[in-house]
Amino acid sequence: MKKLTAQEEQAMQAIWKSKGGFISELKAEMDADEIPYTTLASTIKNLQRKGYIKGVKYANAYRYEPLIEEEEYKKTFMSGFVNNYFKNSYKELVSFFAKEEKLSTDDLKDIIHMIENEKDH
Repeated sequence: MKKLTAQEEQAMQAIWKSKGGFISELKAEMDADEIPYTTLASTIKNLQRKGYIKGVKYANAYRYEPLIEEEEYKKTFMSGFVNNYFKNSYKELVSFFAKEEKLSTDDLKDIIHMIENEKDH
């Protein structure tokens, strides 16, 4: 699975959120007045070439649908991120955010509670 550019990720977020759509619908979903239609169309073609989406023809237009689920993408690239920046240690990742005061003690307690509840199910 190839890593997406920021622009491709933005387009994929719109596709995942709307479960697919025509380019004009995706542009509206993205609230992307600053992104020209042709730029978005080019980004969509790149996503199709990379195997992230498929185009389904309706009359004279294509509706683009995801081939890769958002969770699958997140798992793949978060694993790489943790491996590259935190020595493959999620503990190091959490510690980093705690030290940077991005996570409070209450946040950490909530995370522990979520983990413990998942183990019970």
